[in-house]
Amino acid sequence: MKKPATALIGYGAFLILMGLAGYLSNPEKAKTALLSGGTFGLLNIGLGYLALRGWRKALPAARALVVLLGAVFLWRAIVTWSAYASGNKDKLVAGALITSMLIASAAMAVYLSRTLRRGTAGSAAAR
Repeated sequence: MKKPATALIGYGAFLILMGLAGYLSNPEKAKTALLSGGTFGLLNIGLGYLALRGWRKALPAARALVVLLGAVFLWRAIVTWSAYASGNKDKLVAGALITSMLIASAAMAVYLSRTLRRGTAGSAAAR
């Protein structure tokens, strides 16, 4: 239970850093990046902390959140890279950041799914 919870906390910190990077790359237009990166980063950190404290539902809830975020990042990556391909070169940094969050979300979703399938989250230490 400790490794998945720690990974989830790291993923949350990564989301916060990516939101901050998005904001710093374009402070006039990217306030949402800071707000959403911070919000969802803190949610994932909170779920990781709850998992460390033994709350058995934390990892399934985190997996659902990560999958939802992955779907949003996929949609935003498609929109952003389409704009870039259409000539809006200002979208390069945003596309790179969103794509990195998509990749991290996909990796975290697979990791949490494997962890939950193996039953690591339901071990006696997690109760």
